[in-house]
Amino acid sequence: MTVVPPDTSSARRAFPPGFAWGTATAAYQIEGAVAEDGRTPSIWDTFSHTPGTIDGGDTGDTAVDHYHRFREDVRMMADLGLTSYRFSLAWPRIQPNGRGPASERGLDFYRALTDELLAHGITPVATLYHWDLPQELETPAIGAGAAGGGWPARDTAYRFADYTALAAEALGDRVSTWITLNEPWCSAFLGYGSGVHAPGRTDPGDALRAAHHLNLGHGLAVGALRAALPASAKVSVSLNLHVVRPLTDGPEDLEAARRIDAVGNRVWTGPILRGRYDEDLLKDTAHLVDWDSLVHDGDLAEISRPIDLLGLNYYNPTVVSAAPADAGGRPREDGHGSSTFSPWPGADSVAFHRANDDVTAMGWPIDPTGLSDALLSMHREFGLPLIVSENGAAFPDTVAADGSVHDPERTDYLRRHLDAVADAIDGGADVRGYYLWSLLDNFEWAYGYDKRFGIVRVDYDTLVRTPKSSAHWYSEVIRRGGLA
Repeated sequence: MTVVPPDTSSARRAFPPGFAWGTATAAYQIEGAVAEDGRTPSIWDTFSHTPGTIDGGDTGDTAVDHYHRFREDVRMMADLGLTSYRFSLAWPRIQPNGRGPASERGLDFYRALTDELLAHGITPVATLYHWDLPQELETPAIGAGAAGGGWPARDTAYRFADYTALAAEALGDRVSTWITLNEPWCSAFLGYGSGVHAPGRTDPGDALRAAHHLNLGHGLAVGALRAALPASAKVSVSLNLHVVRPLTDGPEDLEAARRIDAVGNRVWTGPILRGRYDEDLLKDTAHLVDWDSLVHDGDLAEISRPIDLLGLNYYNPTVVSAAPADAGGRPREDGHGSSTFSPWPGADSVAFHRANDDVTAMGWPIDPTGLSDALLSMHREFGLPLIVSENGAAFPDTVAADGSVHDPERTDYLRRHLDAVADAIDGGADVRGYYLWSLLDNFEWAYGYDKRFGIVRVDYDTLVRTPKSSAHWYSEVIRRGGLA
């Protein structure tokens, strides 16, 4: 990534030269314009229009209208001093229905967005998949007796590679850093396991099949990117790796932590970074899926194509124990939405606990040590350059009489987590950038518009943008190149 070095003269904890100071967003959460210029429905369009799935009955139909306001938003990024911006491409906007040629009108939007970013000195980072699978690739799962579609179907991985090739060919002259998948754990296990995310299916076997095909799709996409991009381009994946901590040092709690690490972390890092699925994961889930028939010859070699960066998304640690004997029907404190179905296949014997009572509006515990632990762990295990591809917090912001938004809780959260990034760098981790989640208040998936993560407030009635005090604080951090 090419960035402009900030002024580090007054920073107490200066970050490395060329460190990417960014924010992140996702297409369905901000773009709107869901039926314009040839875009077809995604699974999130269908899911959000299904009664009872989204708080408040909200949808992303308009979101925050970034599709029409992107130039205003880029100017705001430039005013804040951002050196990089991570956004996602909407697959059904670029390749309607998930098959066939690209839509030039869809590509034109991303060409214009990236041109605007570059004109303001902001390095674009494109995420190929942030959960908006074209509905037509999922649709075969609908209807009595129909075969399942979506990510549990192997063909979806190949369709993803085709889409990747179209995007890279069109934008490879503008975008030098690419992320294949964002949080595939959520796509597989919340989308096909617990059903709290689109498409809302609840089959643990399908969740595991989706996980493998997401891994395969990642590998195929890496191949497509390498074929289309110059050798200097960087390829990555963004994983929401779970910082798993046992409640006690007892053997039963250690076993619970092992199970969650397997299905929360190593189901991705094993095949992507080591070229294997660990035996304990296969054993834990053998009653749910036939791994021998699922994983074809050559899959692991395809999945483990080398990448240049590893993106880590971090919000809170995961504290687990063995489930007590009377735990039946008790809600999980795993922070991943309410469902009678589990997103943890093979881990029914595990109970979840809050790390502490200092929580965000999402109910997620605030613990910055988990971020430094995750970065150092990945550095020690894999030695790859790292980026923090998401980190941020939702709080119930209040608008003052003069229209300003003072959000000291978010500023404190960001300060503490950037301090944790600096700790990891001091410990030897090669961290190249930090992407704050999120630039704008937006459609927060199953929570609708109730939870606000943005450092810029959006009035959902008028769509007026107002930088919060946390945005001004972050701007000063960028200007100094570190923490004062």
